[in-house]
Amino acid sequence: MSEEIIKIFVGCDPNNCDLEQMMVLDYSVRKNTKHPIEITWMQLSHDRQSPWYSDETTQEGWRTEKWATPFSGFRWAIPELCHFEGRAIYMDADVIVLCDIAELWSHPMQNDAMVIAKGGKSAARLCTCVWDCEKAKSYLPPLKEIQDNPDGHKNLMRLLKEKPELVEPYQHSYNNIDGEDLPISEIKILHYSDMGTQFSHKYALPRLAKTNQKHWFDGKIMPHPRADLSELFDTYYQEAIDSGYQPENYMIEPYGDFSKATQINYQGNKVTRPSAQSSWLKSQIHKFKAKFKKSTFKLDG
Repeated sequence: MSEEIIKIFVGCDPNNCDLEQMMVLDYSVRKNTKHPIEITWMQLSHDRQSPWYSDETTQEGWRTEKWATPFSGFRWAIPELCHFEGRAIYMDADVIVLCDIAELWSHPMQNDAMVIAKGGKSAARLCTCVWDCEKAKSYLPPLKEIQDNPDGHKNLMRLLKEKPELVEPYQHSYNNIDGEDLPISEIKILHYSDMGTQFSHKYALPRLAKTNQKHWFDGKIMPHPRADLSELFDTYYQEAIDSGYQPENYMIEPYGDFSKATQINYQGNKVTRPSAQSSWLKSQIHKFKAKFKKSTFKLDG
């Protein structure tokens, strides 16, 4: 294990909106482990040779118009990109790793599971997960098919609803969503998931404004309810800077405009916005009763 390279694939924006998140994630992973790390930043690209290639005008490559983020569907590409061999970790960019990532990398996987993630029979969150790339080969369609289908991401999440045995659950602190009432000392991986309350906005938005650029998230920006977590991000941000990291080191040539689902009416989650979630839930229950449908399978974006 000590010589094995831990492969981490991170979904992030292609227009340099997430630089601060990328820097903090990178620093946090390396701060807390002695194992060799290889990080692949997954960002939309105009390069036909890139696995993240997308061209809206010709509808070639990734079809993103139904995604909640600029990278929602990328996680499904990882097993094939790893030649269906070994393990690989996927993370969203809005993550702070507070443990040795080797703990998650070496997490046991039982039976027929192809991915280790936060979830169960009624939920699946692949925003931080570990792929068994060889097992995934039996269940995932070829990458080209996933890319070409605007509903590819949704369809594959539905697969996990139909076959929950494909997900090996881990303890929730490996994908702690915005605190979840745990003290920092009990959080292994913090996912500051609410796109409207992300700690990085205080750095990213002023930086983007200097070049008249807008952030990809088009919903309402608001404070995070946990000041201690905000301070944690600031601490890691400053430690990274002091250690020689810079947000600019993660810059790429901007991709430009792309299609995705709007987040104007984004409701966050029950941790950061319990009252909004309650109102939203009542609305959903009403729709559920009206249409006589079964309750939906909860998925991450």
